[in-house]
Amino acid sequence: MTPVELSRTVLHAVRCAVDEGQLSVVVPERVVVSEPGAGGCGEYATNVALQLARAAGKPPRTVAEILRPRLIAADGIEDVVVTGPGFLNFRLDRRADPLLDLVREIRGQGRRYGHGDALAGQVLTLRVPYEVRAEVVADAVVRIVATQGGRATVEHRGGRATVQHHGGRAAVEHGELVDLRPVPAPEDPAPIGPDAARWALLHPAPHDRPRITADHLVQREGNPLFRVRYAHARVRSLGRGAARLGFAAEPGPLDASEADTAVTPACRTSALRASALHTPLSDYPRILTAAATHRAPDRLARHLVTVADAVLPFLTCVLPIGEEKPSAAHRARLALAEATGTVLAGGLSLLGIDAPEHL
Repeated sequence: MTPVELSRTVLHAVRCAVDEGQLSVVVPERVVVSEPGAGGCGEYATNVALQLARAAGKPPRTVAEILRPRLIAADGIEDVVVTGPGFLNFRLDRRADPLLDLVREIRGQGRRYGHGDALAGQVLTLRVPYEVRAEVVADAVVRIVATQGGRATVEHRGGRATVQHHGGRAAVEHGELVDLRPVPAPEDPAPIGPDAARWALLHPAPHDRPRITADHLVQREGNPLFRVRYAHARVRSLGRGAARLGFAAEPGPLDASEADTAVTPACRTSALRASALHTPLSDYPRILTAAATHRAPDRLARHLVTVADAVLPFLTCVLPIGEEKPSAAHRARLALAEATGTVLAGGLSLLGIDAPEHL
């Protein structure tokens, strides 16, 4: 169970307690789970009971005890312990494989992984100046807001709102007014090409001055855009290589059996390398929500770099090496690699940047 899934499980327990009349509170939009603090236990903990106690008119420990039976009954949770004034501490089912569950979730949702309803029903009007960086940021924000169920239109200062077309009928929409005023581009980014130009304008935080240089075109590790696109292209290449070897991706345990003597010692560390992917992949929905809520595509761009940096060391162990024969572990590694590629491709598309098959 991932932190995101655990957060959803806690929210579900709160909703059930409210529906059954045991708690009289407004169900929060989200619940934060983190590592247990001093005196805690297990893998994760949450202070949701302390947050709800005043509204519920009950001591925090009482609220925690109301939620505890529902949480223990949830799949993937082995035990829940109440500590301190009312912290809920979780010990996860060790028979469960959170990374395997995550791979299956990403494969099931495809590029819609991370999409949600945090902005459902909201209509935003993005007011921007006539300036290339502001235009590019607004375009990305429109895409990202849509992933969270919101709608966004673009309006130039002193101009009219962008016209949206619905079923052949033109309509001008106005909603919450949001000023987008990133630091302007110092020069025209068009000469470095559309993908590099968009990255140069979107990757820095809005208050940072973008660099419009040919460095964004250089194919080397020091170029974050190259690393992201190279990681995606390598994943696609591995899929083609696996097809030539006669196997395809299949989620499963990532580590090879100790009885499989054909597996090289280097690739026995693949599970450790894979574990570094768990947090970046499971954090992607949270990052996407934050990028939409704060109108900050730079958060998404920087997270894609984190994902790419985590997957590149792992990719060396995906395909069989030397005399190795394709095994269940190789199929599982390919499934994880392809899931990561899905996240990279989805994130790049939201930024309006191509995710190449070859690089």
